[in-house]
Amino acid sequence: MPSLSLLLLFSLISLFSLSSAYTTTLSLSPAAVAPPLSNPWQRLNHFATASATRAHLLKHPKTSISDTKVPLFPRGYGGYSISLSLGTPPQTLSFVMDTGSSLVWFPCTQRYTCSSCNFVSVNASNISTFIPRSSSSSRIVGCKNPKCRWVFPDVQCKDCGGNSTTCTEFCPPYIIQYGSGSTTGLLLSETLIFPEKSVNNFVVGCSIFSSRQPSGIAGFGRGPESLPAQMGLKRFSYCLVSHRFDDTPVSSDLILVGGGAAGKGSATNYTPFRKNPTSSNPAYQDYYYVTLRKITVGGVNVRAPYKFLVPDSDGNGGTIVDSGTTFTFLENPVFELVAQQFEKQVGKNYSRATEVENQSGLRPCFNISGENSLTLPQLSFHFKGGAEMVLPLGITSRSWMIQ
Repeated sequence: MPSLSLLLLFSLISLFSLSSAYTTTLSLSPAAVAPPLSNPWQRLNHFATASATRAHLLKHPKTSISDTKVPLFPRGYGGYSISLSLGTPPQTLSFVMDTGSSLVWFPCTQRYTCSSCNFVSVNASNISTFIPRSSSSSRIVGCKNPKCRWVFPDVQCKDCGGNSTTCTEFCPPYIIQYGSGSTTGLLLSETLIFPEKSVNNFVVGCSIFSSRQPSGIAGFGRGPESLPAQMGLKRFSYCLVSHRFDDTPVSSDLILVGGGAAGKGSATNYTPFRKNPTSSNPAYQDYYYVTLRKITVGGVNVRAPYKFLVPDSDGNGGTIVDSGTTFTFLENPVFELVAQQFEKQVGKNYSRATEVENQSGLRPCFNISGENSLTLPQLSFHFKGGAEMVLPLGITSRSWMIQ
């Protein structure tokens, strides 16, 4: 099966440059959805497991679960939320921003049900939902509407034979699979509203049932049904604040830019997106691929096999940016090389914190008890174009790890 070698949480780049006809700025807030765990190492283990699950689905996305070829997309926990207003009059809801999928959907109708949604700060019986009957602009997307094929490319519609008044067929129900949950519903045509502009006939999912998905998702992938594509954006950019795995009310900006010419910013190092590989799996067309040149630990180049860094023609290997994965994820052969180099450099002065490793599910961790000052190697990803991403260090009173 095709595989991706890396998932990167951090936003390194904007889609293009800075000149524009209009700019919209939204606030991004951490949406770390997690079960009520008091042990901090168990919480880290939860996010690590969720990241690995999402990574598996990103590498092995399914394309159908029935004869109707319903597309299935990925998602994980530890995301970032934004508020969007849709409908006439507007109804404002919170969405998790996800660059790894394309459909925008919200919890919908008073009958919305969320299974296994007993998360911190979430009341599964009182989730905010969109009410279509309260919006004069809500319309169910028809089967013959060209936008239905954005989600169902191979849909087969009935031939009404000119009897359109009594022969009505809607676009099929969607079922979307994410890293740790799923959602199902119907496609609506609605009005998306920003202070600077409105987008009419915006396709959005009206989800009736979800599993482990208490909030809607704003798909920012490269598919035609994504928010950037439907808004006609030339570019968007965002900077993510660090997760503290709690409900700290901090936020950062998501900037949506439309119109204007696309050029290069002069003051910022950036890496261009790669052209998506031509793969038999259409889900790979949603992802944002970048070119990873090398990985260094304390300035030492980790000689990762080339096949993991750059995708081949069928989508094997490669590096993507994903806002929905809590941790940076490495394919195991690459991870082992990085971990070995860390242990070689750090293990000279510190012992492994095996208890923390066992509880958190993360490694390598080192015991730094009694240390007042630390000199630790820097983990860096080096990209095409000269952009470099330095991963932050995670330090507690007893141990140290790379996040």
